[in-house]
Amino acid sequence: MLQLNPTQLEALSNAFQHARIAVVGDLMLDRYTFGSVSRISPEAPVPVLEIESEQARLGGAANVGHNILGLGATPLMLGVVGDDTSGLILKGIFTDLGFPLDGIITDPDRPTTVKTRVIAGSQQMLRMDHEVKHEISRETEDRLIAALSNNIDDLDGIILEDYNKGVVTKSVINRVIALGREFGKPVFVDPKAQNFFEYQQCTVFKPNKKEVEDALGMRLSDESDTTAAGLRLLEMLNADNILLTLGEKGMMLFERNPHEGDELFAIPTRARDVADVSGAGDTVIATLSVAMACGLSIREAAELANRAAGLVIEELGIVPIYREQLIQAVLEDMASMQE
Repeated sequence: MLQLNPTQLEALSNAFQHARIAVVGDLMLDRYTFGSVSRISPEAPVPVLEIESEQARLGGAANVGHNILGLGATPLMLGVVGDDTSGLILKGIFTDLGFPLDGIITDPDRPTTVKTRVIAGSQQMLRMDHEVKHEISRETEDRLIAALSNNIDDLDGIILEDYNKGVVTKSVINRVIALGREFGKPVFVDPKAQNFFEYQQCTVFKPNKKEVEDALGMRLSDESDTTAAGLRLLEMLNADNILLTLGEKGMMLFERNPHEGDELFAIPTRARDVADVSGAGDTVIATLSVAMACGLSIREAAELANRAAGLVIEELGIVPIYREQLIQAVLEDMASMQE
């Protein structure tokens, strides 16, 4: 359990407000249609949803930024939207939340990525995706990297958030990590399969279990398999840290230079009632980066990120973590341990 006293937690909470994290990745608009089902359509054997409400939320890399903002820090979003209504809605949400827009590139040759979820009661019935996955042009890439370079001195960290939608190309990966290393900014990676082994010399590489199994061609059936996979990735990527998320089994951290003497650190899951695991990885990478920017060690930051993920998966739909919510949960954990 995170070993911070209430005074240290208050100082950490205040420090969150001074952190500035760049997020480079695939921006998405998440649409939700909520309703109820009480009959089957006479036209076809499908349920009829009686719509009760509709929402537009930040998704993909945009949700990572929303989590950073929820923690009280400042996100710098670096991504692409289309010249379309969904792009305007996404930028409108950014503006309403106070996000800077200088890293948002409008590309008329590709649509804004939109994921539409249809939910009856608490059950997701259908998801519809509107997207293209071809890589962004060199011109668009240069504009993204220029925006990152122009802000690099003011940043406390950089997140590469890949959803395989074409923004996080091999060239983007190499240029972002090179910038991070040149200016001493930690680079946090939430990968997908396509460029899995391109993230050489990053600060933290955070795959999930399935991504590792697919990339290495092996099953992680027990702790021995998981340990072997984590140590193998640590060497293959020459990374400082590998944070492997394991769903209901929590996380496992592998460090190149552990201060505690043991390169393996296991973190049990903290969720109580799981409603929806969507977006939990976004919360982990956001909390981890902000916490480390504020001086926590990788182990402390990973434990805090794990606690944050446990909170957001108790809610339906993709939602961000909030600073007050997280600090209160940690305080309650500390109180329960003392009873």
